[in-house]
Amino acid sequence: MKTKNKLYNMGKIILSAIFLLQISACTDNFEEINTPPTSSISIDPEFLLTNTQRSLLFYEGTEIVNNIVGSWVQHWGGGPLFSPSLYVPETFERYWDRYYGSLRNLGLIRNDLLAGLENDPKGRTKIAIAKIMEIYLLQNLTDMYGPIPYSESLLNIEDLIRQPKFDTQENIYQSLISDLNIALSNLNSTDESYGTGDVFYDGDVVLWEKFGNSLKLRLGMRLKYVDNTLSRSTVEDALSNPLISSNAENADIATFNDFSSNQHPTLSQSEQGSPDYFYLAEKMVDVLIAKDDPRLPLLGDLSLDNSDYKGIRVAETDNYYSSLIRSQFSQISSLTYFNQDRTIPVHAFSFSEVSFFKAEAALEGWGGFSDADAENFYQDGILAAMSMDPYNITEADIPPAYVTAEFSLAGLTKEEKLEKIMTQKWILLFGRNFEIWAEWRRTGYPVLTPGSSGEGVIPRRLIYPITESVLNSDNYNAAVSTLSNGDAFQSKVWWDNK
Repeated sequence: MKTKNKLYNMGKIILSAIFLLQISACTDNFEEINTPPTSSISIDPEFLLTNTQRSLLFYEGTEIVNNIVGSWVQHWGGGPLFSPSLYVPETFERYWDRYYGSLRNLGLIRNDLLAGLENDPKGRTKIAIAKIMEIYLLQNLTDMYGPIPYSESLLNIEDLIRQPKFDTQENIYQSLISDLNIALSNLNSTDESYGTGDVFYDGDVVLWEKFGNSLKLRLGMRLKYVDNTLSRSTVEDALSNPLISSNAENADIATFNDFSSNQHPTLSQSEQGSPDYFYLAEKMVDVLIAKDDPRLPLLGDLSLDNSDYKGIRVAETDNYYSSLIRSQFSQISSLTYFNQDRTIPVHAFSFSEVSFFKAEAALEGWGGFSDADAENFYQDGILAAMSMDPYNITEADIPPAYVTAEFSLAGLTKEEKLEKIMTQKWILLFGRNFEIWAEWRRTGYPVLTPGSSGEGVIPRRLIYPITESVLNSDNYNAAVSTLSNGDAFQSKVWWDNK
């Protein structure tokens, strides 16, 4: 009996050993066996860069952003169905989530996909370009909200902080300028780059250097009224290096036509959105009429009833909107954005913007420039803006009366010159809602009269998402305590100090 039991137990041991060996053999290739043959287990950095560039720029020109932020700067007529366009407070999860989603993608390039290649030609320049793009987005984000999670966000997965602190905008700007200098120093034209995965410049490192220096110019100028010393040193550093120097070097994204529509976001809005939402604002139309600006017929259509140009007032009462006869007002132009045969690029940064920044710097005497230089840069900005898509107006096509009235800064005070520069920039940045909203808050130009709806004050910042107040309440409350009016439209960001 004992012999039988021994044999039985030995058999069990042998069978168990065979079973364990079989399991071991199976699990040796477990990941390979259980990965579908068509699945991707790695993401190309090029894909993440492309996705970031396209998604954020296209989003800025969509119906929602145009008719909220675009109505605040009085480019668009807005509409009563978007409560924030009436200055009624609302949290902005959509902007916050989109920006942090894109920033996480760029952080993935640095922290994971190209980690360890910071000094290697295979990764050094790619990381630098991703960092410059990250700085571009972070400036936009802090300009919208003020304090934001920064130093404790976008970290490696191992260092993830689920309740990050909000950094002050002052500290964020100082860090962005420092990080930008490092990123620029790491650009190398002999390194591997993104190629066609970079929809701005096809990986051209020389153009990324110009973009980065132009971004530095923007960062520095934003600080002019809050930290003049840092502003001047940053601006003069940028001016001493190569900048975007022609429309051929603009950072933009091509759009395309498909069988049904032109895929420019403004046109898509007009084709697919509510017809209430693609009327021009009264201020925009009135300024262009007063200047007899040749861009007006390419930007807006004549009203159907009166055969003239007329814009809708923004942030008005329900009585005003309910009594409107829409056919009496100008919509976005059918010659440009509605034109099926045209493709209009979406811009991220342009030579015209750089020229207007240089004109403003020259007004201050920065970079060794004079008032005469300011006028020349200002004229460069107008000419570049006119010749960009969708206008394509050459210098020879500009009416002589317009040149006489608009191209000169002679006889004006410094502040009047600034107003003229900023009004032309405001026209240029139609559809670039976040950027012109920041520039209007910074300088106060052009002068905009708020509508009577809501609190009767054009918003100065966005309200944080409710998720931050619930899931990150201690850090949220600490950030809100630094804002003059709490988490409200009327609180100003740090640099909004004029």
